[in-house]
Amino acid sequence: MDKNFYITTPIYYPSAKPHMGHAYSSIIADFFARFKKIDDYNVHFLTGTDEHGLKIQRSAEKQGIDPLEFCNQISETFRDLSKTLNLTNTDFIRTTEKRHKKTVQHLWNVLEKNDDIYLSKYSGWYSVSDEAFYNDDEIEDVEGDKIAISSKSKVEWIEEESYFFRLSKWGKPLLDYYQSHPDFIAPESRKNEVISFVKSGLKDLSVSRKSFSWGIKVPNNKDHVIYVWLDALTNYLSALNYPNSNDQLFKNFWPASIHLIGKDILRFHAVYWPAFLLAAKIELPLKVYGHGWILSGEEKMSKSKGNILDPIEIINQYGLDPLRYYLIKEVSFGNDGNISQERLEDCINSDLANNYGNLCQRVTAFAIKNCESKIPNKVKFQKEDIEILDKYKNNLDNIRDKIDNQNINFYIDYIINSLFEANKYFNDQEPWKKKDDLLRLNTIVFTTLEIVRKISFLLYPIIPNSSLKALKIFNLGESDINFSSIGNNEFLIKDSKINKIDILFKKIEKNND
Repeated sequence: MDKNFYITTPIYYPSAKPHMGHAYSSIIADFFARFKKIDDYNVHFLTGTDEHGLKIQRSAEKQGIDPLEFCNQISETFRDLSKTLNLTNTDFIRTTEKRHKKTVQHLWNVLEKNDDIYLSKYSGWYSVSDEAFYNDDEIEDVEGDKIAISSKSKVEWIEEESYFFRLSKWGKPLLDYYQSHPDFIAPESRKNEVISFVKSGLKDLSVSRKSFSWGIKVPNNKDHVIYVWLDALTNYLSALNYPNSNDQLFKNFWPASIHLIGKDILRFHAVYWPAFLLAAKIELPLKVYGHGWILSGEEKMSKSKGNILDPIEIINQYGLDPLRYYLIKEVSFGNDGNISQERLEDCINSDLANNYGNLCQRVTAFAIKNCESKIPNKVKFQKEDIEILDKYKNNLDNIRDKIDNQNINFYIDYIINSLFEANKYFNDQEPWKKKDDLLRLNTIVFTTLEIVRKISFLLYPIIPNSSLKALKIFNLGESDINFSSIGNNEFLIKDSKINKIDILFKKIEKNND
């Protein structure tokens, strides 16, 4: 049986230049995609742009251009971001594409046929910024404006004819599903939040609008456009060519392995989306994971607050891999995390330059000088060599299990501890004092080189460019990286040439003034 893995990030609203939150979601998704790929999975990784709704229409009007032209310009920014972040996404979907419109309208027809959609009138609070409806207890008065408590976005009172989805009908089936599928929502705190919301009672959801025109038209009623969240969420299916259930993409990758999202859009993904799918008799994704926010100070970054940190500026100053490493290590996955230039520089100097880069340089230089620039041929492992090498083999299944439970914190801690042990091993074994015992010298060098190879394989999903530079030591490339082979203690070809490599990470000079 083929091993398939389908991971999605939210499709981003293309209104402004990308910020660190966009980069974080994308980098984390890319980490999982790369890990699964080197563990022999067939990976489908989806990202894209959400291009419909009143917010887009108003933004285009402000610029005096057609909404599609506006989206064409901005979506290209997010395509470029995928390249800048070195993402391995296999698809980039836009909700203005024909394949998406076809899927959305089909899903609407299914829901309507199943009597889960009906026509009525809507009156209530609506946030254009969030494209979300709010109840009275979810808003507050701030200096004469009505504000959504959760997002701090302005809301306005709307009254108009609308189609409704019978969300209230699906409260108990959803609660039953959460109970029978305890891993469906993660982490635990998000699951508890969703269950509490559903238990408080679900109201039918307005799923169309008449007051603007920029969106996918409701089939058989062109006066209405489909609510942007019913539209946008369906991209996870339209990217697999649904409703063609015989399409190979759909057969291989649905249900999705994981929807990776920010916690601010948890309700849409963990309540509305599974309710739509249940109503349409479509299998639910295996997991929805709501990660935390990247904070600026104590606040979530947003354009309206003017506290956006530009990932491109960070990359231009420090490089992409240091940013990827920093976000994965320093933000405890599932929780909110702060960005700090000082901590980023500490990561570069301590973990990347000193622990990893220095280990690669030291052992390579020693082997070039003392082992004829080759992987040592004759080796005889002692207890301490086998112990440090076997730690990798003995942890393969544990690492897989942690990744399947999105425990990135374990993964990065494992690598950091491995680097510490590798440096300690090389120092304690003192190969420079074994020049009269070449068998022992060769064994220490071989063991350390194997550890460098293993750690570089493990680092590949986090810092792909830098790990590939390190693997040039052994003439290994991307196609050679395989997770299972980390358990092989004699993967390196004996007597093969060792190459000198450039410094992997330049230390940041600190200004002590």
